[in-house]
Amino acid sequence: MYETKPWLKFYEDVPESIPYPRVSMFEALMLSVERNPDSIAYDFMGKTATYRAFADEIEKFSTVLAHLGLKKGDRITISMPTSPQGIICFYAVNKLGAVASMIHPLSTPSEIEFYLNLSKSTFALTLDAFYGRFSEILDKTAVKTLILTRVGDYLSPVKRFGFYVTKGRKIPTVPADARVKWWKELMAGDYPAVPTADIDTDDLAVILYSGGTTGVPKGIMLSNMNFISEGTQVAEWGKLSGGDSMLAILPIFHGFGLGVCVNAVFMGGATSILVPTFTPETVAKLVKTKKPSFMVGVPTLYEALSTNKDFQSADLSCLKATFSGADTLPRSVKEQFEEIVSRQGGKVKLLEGYGLTEAVTAIMATPLNDYREGSMGLPLSDMMAKVVTQDTTEEAPIGEDGEICIHGPAVMLGYLEQPEETANTLKEHADGRVWLHTGDIASMDEDGFFYFKLRLKRMIKSSGMNVYPTQVETVLCKHPAVRMTCVIGIPDKAQVERVKAFVILKDSAQAGGDMEKVLIDHCRKDLIKWSCPREIEFRETLPMTLVGKIAYKELEEEEIEKLKEVNG
Repeated sequence: MYETKPWLKFYEDVPESIPYPRVSMFEALMLSVERNPDSIAYDFMGKTATYRAFADEIEKFSTVLAHLGLKKGDRITISMPTSPQGIICFYAVNKLGAVASMIHPLSTPSEIEFYLNLSKSTFALTLDAFYGRFSEILDKTAVKTLILTRVGDYLSPVKRFGFYVTKGRKIPTVPADARVKWWKELMAGDYPAVPTADIDTDDLAVILYSGGTTGVPKGIMLSNMNFISEGTQVAEWGKLSGGDSMLAILPIFHGFGLGVCVNAVFMGGATSILVPTFTPETVAKLVKTKKPSFMVGVPTLYEALSTNKDFQSADLSCLKATFSGADTLPRSVKEQFEEIVSRQGGKVKLLEGYGLTEAVTAIMATPLNDYREGSMGLPLSDMMAKVVTQDTTEEAPIGEDGEICIHGPAVMLGYLEQPEETANTLKEHADGRVWLHTGDIASMDEDGFFYFKLRLKRMIKSSGMNVYPTQVETVLCKHPAVRMTCVIGIPDKAQVERVKAFVILKDSAQAGGDMEKVLIDHCRKDLIKWSCPREIEFRETLPMTLVGKIAYKELEEEEIEKLKEVNG
């Protein structure tokens, strides 16, 4: 069925295929600079740069890096919030043919050590506030140059002073360290121009990392073409162009933030509004003042925005599209957000998409003109997707659950230093194509719309039956008293695993045995016996990953520790 690409009939003016330039990411960005020299490339807390000025900043920093000794094939770790320095460095590194390894700036020293050594980084860039995290472990790595920058380096004088008064004075002074170089001083220097490295579009360009909540993070190797194709696909799908803008709320160490909020925006010649840290108040203010055309985020972001009074009173007629991804979107969150948008002059729906870091990020999205309840949409241009029967490469019948497999130019090169894991994930099928086995369970309807069910790793085995946590969560979230939930399996001698739900109520005063019974009875109306929670624990908050997804693994680990204590 996938061979016929049934989804194409819903593309309208989206092309089936795109003629991508076979160049580096830096060169692809320069093509966008040529088309949009005077358009605004980025806006950072009021400081803006045109595409021409952005290109000049990248060119300048590439001379800095070359002067410091970075060369083709070297690795540099970028540990930055969403900021001009982070994205300038990202493309400057690519111009030289070096590889950017992107990590969270709040990583612990031990995590930083792991990432630096796995990537074999010899350079790193971070904020002065995080110097202590790096200095603690640098001697255990190959890093010879640590570039430090300050938040204030790219703020207006007024905002720089405000930052210093409120936060800057609390940052410890960086001691003398021969390995440390300062961004501002480096950019004030004068260095010889450097040529663009001769690199292939399929060469390794970026290393991103899988979430560490499911075990040891894996380095995901992505090429120039992976980023160019994914960015161009997203730009075509959303019809991003000069005059449009997108809030870059998601962090640049994450494929969603780097691939969609930054690179895709630049491929389309639009403006990326850089948001270094997310708070509902910050985003609500930006929506009011910057009037973005596009918003993309995770469900918890939209849930937080929907309860913010400033957002509830903002003029939302500026929005052309809003997308949610990276986690299951509760129906209550979708409905609440859309009600606010409609009331405040907007005409957009909160649409779902699907992606994974092994393909940069988004590779499916809901069409702007055809919403289907529960669907995460259609494959983007040049991307193919199919559902196969679990543990096989055989396509599953229409409507039947199976593992999603994807093929196309955005699919990764492989896992860093893990050939066996790569071979288990990238497999050649009978059609001669190499398919990425995602580990996600879904179904496809006759029109080519896909419907997400769960991550295979989250499957609960209860009394010999498969239980889908996301299905249970969806049912629980339909109850008007429930704001958020997470369902896990707990080891059980009789059932192998029993189903437990963690629930945040809209009114915490309702928590207790009576509400637990109400919610379990509610589940019994829509779920088969073994899928119903045996226990519900009410919480004020749930643990979150660094990108705002519910950290279900932490809850599982908590329960295992409780069992150990009980069993001695």
